[in-house]
Amino acid sequence: MLPPQVVAVESFVDTGEDVLYPEERAVIARAVDRRRREFATVRACARTALARLGVPPAPILPGTRGAPGWPAGVVGSMTHCDGYRAAAVARAAHVRSLGVDAEPDEPLPDGVLDLVSLDEERARLAGLAARHPAVCWDRLLFCAKESVYKAWYPLAGRWLGFDEVAVTVDADAGTFAARLLVGGPLPAFAGRWLVRDGIILTAVTVPAP
Repeated sequence: MLPPQVVAVESFVDTGEDVLYPEERAVIARAVDRRRREFATVRACARTALARLGVPPAPILPGTRGAPGWPAGVVGSMTHCDGYRAAAVARAAHVRSLGVDAEPDEPLPDGVLDLVSLDEERARLAGLAARHPAVCWDRLLFCAKESVYKAWYPLAGRWLGFDEVAVTVDADAGTFAARLLVGGPLPAFAGRWLVRDGIILTAVTVPAP
């Protein structure tokens, strides 16, 4: 799903909070236990990935809109859902931006699809579901848009609404294309998707110029 310039680390079990720096502990001091566990584990994944990239360990603090603050010269993305945590990082000299997301392979709650999709997307989802009913295409669409946003935000520095991007999924190639409906640093993004072990994974990689 990711090019060789990107290092990714995933975990299916949580680690303890002893992996956190004091600055990171302060961020989740009042969080519930579930949030503390996912926060710590995904940062453990990120630091392992950074080490494989040759980058010394450092605090990874959430910035504006929760986007992680990566060390200088590094781009990355983190994700977590029930039973899964992952982080992907790369040198900024090789990759301009990254976005990864994970979701359970389950249908979206009632009413959510209408909030996160366009008419044209819902029409395509109906066709996908008819041909490949084993995949929860509504959740995959949501997951793809999340990974697009994570790649978009570091470049644009502003929110991207669900109605501001149109996603087309290729069921056979394991890819998707995202067309931006607003002005910004890029008119489109390309991504990949995978369903395994009850988890939907999507990834967007923007190569460096």
